[in-house]
Order: sequence, then structure tokens, then C-alpha cells
Amino acid sequence: MLGSRGAWGAGRLARAWLWGSPGRCPALARAAGAPRRGDRHPQAWPEPRGRSLGVNSAPRPLQPYLRLMRLDRPIGTWLLYLPCTWSIGLAAEPGCFPDWYMLTLFGTGAILMRGAGCTINDMWDREYDKKVTRTANRPIAAGNISTFQSFVFLGGQLTLALGVLLCLNYYSIALGAASLLLVVTYPLMKRITYWPQLALGLTFNWGALLGWAAVRGSCDPAVCLPLYFSGVMWTLIYDTIYAHQDKRDDALIGIKSTALLFRDNTKQWLSGFGVAMLGALGLVGANSGQTAPYYAALLAVGAHLAHQIYTLDIHTPEDCWDKFTSNRTIGLILFLGIVLGNLWKEKKTDTTKKNTESSIEN
Repeated sequence: MLGSRGAWGAGRLARAWLWGSPGRCPALARAAGAPRRGDRHPQAWPEPRGRSLGVNSAPRPLQPYLRLMRLDRPIGTWLLYLPCTWSIGLAAEPGCFPDWYMLTLFGTGAILMRGAGCTINDMWDREYDKKVTRTANRPIAAGNISTFQSFVFLGGQLTLALGVLLCLNYYSIALGAASLLLVVTYPLMKRITYWPQLALGLTFNWGALLGWAAVRGSCDPAVCLPLYFSGVMWTLIYDTIYAHQDKRDDALIGIKSTALLFRDNTKQWLSGFGVAMLGALGLVGANSGQTAPYYAALLAVGAHLAHQIYTLDIHTPEDCWDKFTSNRTIGLILFLGIVLGNLWKEKKTDTTKKNTESSIEN
């Protein structure tokens, strides 16, 4: 009994050494007893789903395409859309609500572009997805949609997204078109760098630039650039958490991520990203003349991030998924703070006007 426990302990040490260094040879990992594809282990769990948005009630031939767009998991669409709402809200005139037409237009664009991005990602990764338990049932990997069909579907989504983009001003059309290179290439980053989450952040937060331009006609670097930077930091937080779900499979098949790079230092890195995000958002507030509700929202965002990072269990996929999806709340809190902060400006302006009129009368 003692001898068998010693052998078991040595095996665990060998596996720990392998997981501790990014880029270890998959063959060595298997030799040390790491789980193979198809092995049952705590991390092997089906891809989680959010509210299905009627996917299961749609006609059966359409269901694989709706799942390819991830309409059964809308959290990704939210995370793409929310930076757009921040930018549109900040660009609103003092004392006014955000432009509802722009919010609707960008919401439609977020659904289409997130669907297109997922289609591109699954086309690039179809062979990898077959080897990862959580993604093996994705439509292309499972054979429900052929490569040709996915190309045709991608073309349809991009055509509709172009229709949305053409509703904007010329500056915004050019700015939006410039993001296509990022959309196409970011799925490849996991093959060549341990920072694919950074590439995703640069892609997912383009709306922080585009929203302001759509309302004002051009970007204000003093507001848009720190807002974009804060969004990138936010993406590094939530997508690193997301990547911890697949770290075992990723290590075996050679996929890179910040989860594998940071390992047990993940919380320290996430804390640093959180501080950078809040600092950049503070700069956004100062440069856009924001008021008390905005800064109150920043405090709430900071508290949410601190709780999220402190309670994170990177070795439990279910907890990683819960923490990942909770980032929608962060985005909504910030958007609410921007809207209320902008409305607060009207009150300050009215008070100033009254004081000025009283001074003139006296």
C-alpha cells in the first residue's frame, strides 16, 4: 500500500512538472499520465450554454448554423457589444441619453460579427475542436456543417454586417473595415503566441473606437484610446479565466494561452490587468468631463473585479465559466454609470445657468 502511494505521488509530481512549464511536449505529458483525448477527468465537461434564444425551437436544419453563431451562448455577443455601448454613451451630448438608433444598430452588428468571428474560428480550428471534449460537438467539428457550407454562411453574415456598417458615416465605415484583418487573424494567434487573449482584446474592443466615431464623426484620442485600452485589459481578464477551462487539452494538442503562461500566478496577472483597466477608465472620465455616477460605477466595477479574482478557482471549469459570464454585469454597470453620469451633467448645467441668471439680475 505504501509503495503504491509512493508511485502515485511520483506520478503526480511528474504531471505537475509538465503542467508547470508551457510548451512541454505532448508525448511527455502522456507518458507522465496526463489525460488523453476522450479520457474522463474533472476538466472534461460539455461546452456550457447560456439562454438558447430559441435555438432548440428553431427548424432543425437551421439549428447547426445558429449554434455556429453561438446564439445558444449569447455571453460572447454581450462582451463584444458592451464596449460599443460605453463609447456611444460617452459620445452623447451632456444631459442626453445615448443614441438609441446607434445602440440598436451596433447590437445588430455585434450579433452578426460575433457569428462571423465564431464561424472563422471554427473553420480554422475544426481539427483541434475534435480533440477537445468541450468543443467536440461544435457544428463544423461534429460534421453537421461542411467547410463549403460554412464559407457560404460566413459570406452571408459578412454581407449583412456590411449593410449595417454602411448605415454609418464614411469615417466609421473606413474604421470598421480596418477591423477585418483582426477578425480573420485572431483565431490563428493561439498557434503562435501565448498571448492570443491580447489579440482577442484588440479585436473585441474595436467598438470602443467605432461607437464614438459613429456619433461624433471621428475619434477623440483623449477618450477613445484609454477606453480601448481599458477594454483590452478587461478582455485579458475574462478570456484568461475562460482559457483555464481547456488548459489540459490545450497543453496536449499544442494550443497556447495566457492560462498556460500564467499558471498559478494567474490571479496576480489578473489583478494587474484590473488595476490598469480601472486606471484607464479613470482617465476616460477625466477627459470626458464625467460626474459622480460614473465614478461610483467605477468603484462598483472595481469591487466586482476584486471579488471575481479573489474567489476564482482556476482548477474548476464550472467556476471559471461562472466568473467568465459574470463579466456581463461589469459591462452593464459601467454603461449605467456612463448614462447616469451624462444625465448628471444636465443638472450641473441647469444649476450653473440659474446661478448665472441670478448674478445678472442682481
